[in-house]
Amino acid sequence: MTILVTGAAGFIGSHVARLLLARGEAVIGVDSLNAYYDPELKRARLARLEGERGFTFHEIDVSDRAAMLSLAESAPEIEGIVHLAAQAGVRHSLEDPYAYVTANVMGQLVAMEAARRLPALKHLVYASSSSVYGESSPLPFSTEHPADDPVSLYAATKRADELMAQSYANLHGLPLTGLRIFTVYGPWGRPDMSLFLFTKAVLAGETIRVFNRGRMKRDFTYIDDLADGVVRALDRPPGAGAASSHRIYNLGNARQESLMDMIAAVEAACGREAIKEFVEMQPGDVTETWAEIGPARRDLGFDPKTTIAEGVPRFVAWFRDYYAL
Repeated sequence: MTILVTGAAGFIGSHVARLLLARGEAVIGVDSLNAYYDPELKRARLARLEGERGFTFHEIDVSDRAAMLSLAESAPEIEGIVHLAAQAGVRHSLEDPYAYVTANVMGQLVAMEAARRLPALKHLVYASSSSVYGESSPLPFSTEHPADDPVSLYAATKRADELMAQSYANLHGLPLTGLRIFTVYGPWGRPDMSLFLFTKAVLAGETIRVFNRGRMKRDFTYIDDLADGVVRALDRPPGAGAASSHRIYNLGNARQESLMDMIAAVEAACGREAIKEFVEMQPGDVTETWAEIGPARRDLGFDPKTTIAEGVPRFVAWFRDYYAL
């Protein structure tokens, strides 16, 4: 089976690609290798994939319609798409909003148009985000709750992706699954994420900024658990008898952890105390997330197991090794 993975040099995409390759799938990876964060980290992730049998890579921006449709025409054997390429980061969307509409909205449209041109396609899985719930949804967040009050442009683009997917399911019968992904962490993680920033600062003896004065909670989801959930979703397209060929699931750890507990786990793993500066909430952020994953357990067999007590030390160990600290 041949799978197209967009964002293959990204944090989640590289782990999903490795999981697919490990079970014998052919993977066509696509990534723009943009400079939102260190491209060398992206290339290092790619280097782990390029030695694997069955992996090919194309440096393409997923919003590039001509390049993506040309790729689809040249690879009619593609049976599945895992669309993970996106402009990430809630806070950066305040600084460069245009990048989010280009990458996230146009990128989603182009991915679906490419899917329509693949005669063997069985399923397109795409990444949405827990950010779509905003601050108004009751906890834990359920896919049954409305998601119509975004507090960031990033969240709005991800909700737009879901609505466009529903329209393509209605118009074209395209088999689609959207995954509302909760805060992901682990080895090879993104440098703009809190765990990376905290670990880097603690090991360097620098100050960390603790937003909302530490009064925040997150559903921290370990990367191996998340990647397993993505592949499980890919393997289970909407059935012929389903009410719609589009469905949405939460993928999270189904438990809340306080930001201060996560910082304490970093301190323990690093063997030193963090120098903390407590600051106010940042615009576009939310105070709490928490995933209700009953449907994903039932339909996909999704069963996350990793706690931050296990996952944070694994990240810190990777960080020390990668940066030779």
